[in-house]
Amino acid sequence: MKPRILVQTALAMTTAALIAGCSQSPGAPAAQVDRPAYIMSVPVTTAQTQGDVEGRYGGQVVEWNAGEGYAVVGLDARAAKAQNLRAQALGTGPVAEPNLNQFQGGALALMAGSRSMWMGGEWQAWAGGSRSMWMGGLYGPIIQNSQPLQQIKLESAHKLAPNLGAGVKVAVIDTGIDLAHPAFNGALAPSGEWKDFYGNDNLPQEEGTLGVGGYGHGTAVASIVLQVAPKATILPLRVLGPNGEGDTLQVANAIRYAVTKGARVINLSLGSTTRSDTVQTAVKTATDAGVLVVSSAGNDNTPVITYPAMTANDKGILGERSLSVGSVNSLDLKSSFSNYAPDLELSAPGENIYAAGPGGLLVAWSGTSMAAPMAAGGLALALGQTLAVDIRDVTRKMAENGFDLYAGGLNSAYKDRLGKRRLDLDLFLRNTIKY
Repeated sequence: MKPRILVQTALAMTTAALIAGCSQSPGAPAAQVDRPAYIMSVPVTTAQTQGDVEGRYGGQVVEWNAGEGYAVVGLDARAAKAQNLRAQALGTGPVAEPNLNQFQGGALALMAGSRSMWMGGEWQAWAGGSRSMWMGGLYGPIIQNSQPLQQIKLESAHKLAPNLGAGVKVAVIDTGIDLAHPAFNGALAPSGEWKDFYGNDNLPQEEGTLGVGGYGHGTAVASIVLQVAPKATILPLRVLGPNGEGDTLQVANAIRYAVTKGARVINLSLGSTTRSDTVQTAVKTATDAGVLVVSSAGNDNTPVITYPAMTANDKGILGERSLSVGSVNSLDLKSSFSNYAPDLELSAPGENIYAAGPGGLLVAWSGTSMAAPMAAGGLALALGQTLAVDIRDVTRKMAENGFDLYAGGLNSAYKDRLGKRRLDLDLFLRNTIKY
């Protein structure tokens, strides 16, 4: 499930030059991030101290939130084994879970093609209204995406939701982004809100080598959100390294941080085959606060989706406001790579999606990682308008109001395992907003 990228353009530009050209200055870097081998969420009260908790569980407190009744303790392998044996003997108690490299970004590069320059000037014309995004059914800023964006009825959606996501902050929790890419000019949250949980500093800049690992994954994901909701605000939060992997604790902390910074939508184009109580608790914190959380389903073509997408459909755990997304192709057939399961709630186009790439590039990606931000951008369009439904119903409306993926025997081999519907932003908005 490790992501790979295929570059569609080339531009000689170093990371240092990119940062120097960025108009939003980063904060000072912090110390190296603590990366415990195991973590454990434990209940605490305001009467307890961190020392009390560390003495009881034999580890180090890596997150303390007595006001909300929990702390996260980092443990080494020996302490984790002792704690889990104790919990097993008592029949109850917190359980330590692996922390290191449990989460991966999910995308595959499946497309070859010619090189072309990123047309950044067209992108920025959206906000000013001086250029139409759509001309004769073609998507002006990125012509190559005309088909998938018409597939989800984006042209009609932009007419129904003319605010285009203005005032809606979308947290992209990923590999970071290319902070100097023209796709993000004027579209980022204030630099004081940026955070790199992987590097433990305030500069969530993508790092790596083109064509290797996950480099460019977050940049692509964030730009897809903006293609759908061009006036939304992106909060870039880095939790995955150059290899596309990250730790459980970093993902959980980024989710909680996004809530504190006023994100209304969180995009998680990442997943793990292992359920994490720590991450699930963070997602629940977000959904309880009214934040809409979108998670990708994974790219292993298996009949089980990754976490936290797996529990998005369990409203007893998370309540509403959480959504899992798989991928289909241009014919609305399940993508060959997309995971599938009865728990999956929605599918969206995820093959050969053109997006921004580090160094001012235009790249093409495939994966459920590309389908998820289409849904996240659609949610931002709705939240930028006046809702006609309760916020608790918005993700359900998106899942239920779409194209029937099973009509006429379509996807018969995957009946009821690709979600309720395929994303249709026209139907979704007509059933969700006042227009």
